[in-house]
Amino acid sequence: MLNVVASGLSHPPSANCMVPLVWKLLPLQYRQARQTSVIENRQTFNQARRQPERLEAAARRTTESEMDMHQIETGVSHNGAVWNSGMAVRTVLTRDADALARNLTDWEQSYDQISAGSFQGVLTELRLPRMQVFRESISQSVRQSCRVWPGAVWFGFPDHPDCSRINGRQVEPEFVMVRPGNNEFELLTPSKHSIYGIVVCRELLAAAAAAGACDIDWLRLQAAEVLRVDPAERRRCVLMLGELLAQRPDAAGAVPHQLLRWQGMVVEALLAMLDHSGIEPAAAASFQRRCRIVARVRDYILAHRGVAITVPELCAQAHVSRRTLQYCFEDVLGMSPALYLRRLRLNGVRRELLHAGAANLAIGAVAADWGFSNFSQFSSDYRKLFGESASASLRLQTPHP
Repeated sequence: MLNVVASGLSHPPSANCMVPLVWKLLPLQYRQARQTSVIENRQTFNQARRQPERLEAAARRTTESEMDMHQIETGVSHNGAVWNSGMAVRTVLTRDADALARNLTDWEQSYDQISAGSFQGVLTELRLPRMQVFRESISQSVRQSCRVWPGAVWFGFPDHPDCSRINGRQVEPEFVMVRPGNNEFELLTPSKHSIYGIVVCRELLAAAAAAGACDIDWLRLQAAEVLRVDPAERRRCVLMLGELLAQRPDAAGAVPHQLLRWQGMVVEALLAMLDHSGIEPAAAASFQRRCRIVARVRDYILAHRGVAITVPELCAQAHVSRRTLQYCFEDVLGMSPALYLRRLRLNGVRRELLHAGAANLAIGAVAADWGFSNFSQFSSDYRKLFGESASASLRLQTPHP
């Protein structure tokens, strides 16, 4: 069910013999565009960028000011939990959507598979002193309920933006998704989808922005869901993230100074992108109302999971007509209320079957607990959605990480 591949740190070299490994990994066109390396403290690596020296200096000064602090913080996660400080980069391979959700460090998440078929997920994560960089790839459409660690800001770069939704809102190609820490949000992602993510400590980003005179409207950013950014800056940022996460195995056991330098590179790329960005207006009041209706229905379904629920009953709970409920679900989630009800409950059953200690559970009893009274129909629907029988899922249970 789950496979973790990690690269560790053993007997790190002294600071005097550290080399900027990541710069050697960046593609030639990226290095040429940047002129010279930030790691070597020369001029900023994109002379065409507006006020380049200001942004590079801000990121470098913020990184240098953390050198001593990092000696204390290395190996501690953002919420206080201890990391294995020997692992800078790790890759997780899984056949279950919710198992993939649980493996993103310090996030509170749950995933529901929406499209039918066997699930394959890959997570590659780079953990830096006050930042997290990752790439997540999934084979099936997934509804994600997410919450980032407190005191952070998340930036998401989907590879198919026009097929992704954040809090029901359609994402456009030039958008970058953004949400503050400790705030729940919902993503709906398509099949065969990948997304790059940056989670950065807000204090780190604010200090670098202030040092580089990069004006960030924090109040609006706190409430924002999407940013409209310069396409070229977005491509540069994604290119750098891809190269950081595609390190050779012998480069993954990074020493503290290297991690801090890489962190500085990501901060500098973020500042450049934010310096050319605009916060999109909040969704229209009518769309927000449709989102509230969908949320109300979802809460009702979860609160009555063992009861057979009909669409007319959902309409009564939401105080809307059947046509209005259908429109709300299609506009916010891209599916009908009936389909969403079945998907939500099937995922609930799967989550329980895969939970550690579930070996002695009776599948029929779990299905009944989630409102399935016809076991034959449940078995057929389960196999169609997940590409395997419920009994096969029960044999694949894995403990939580």
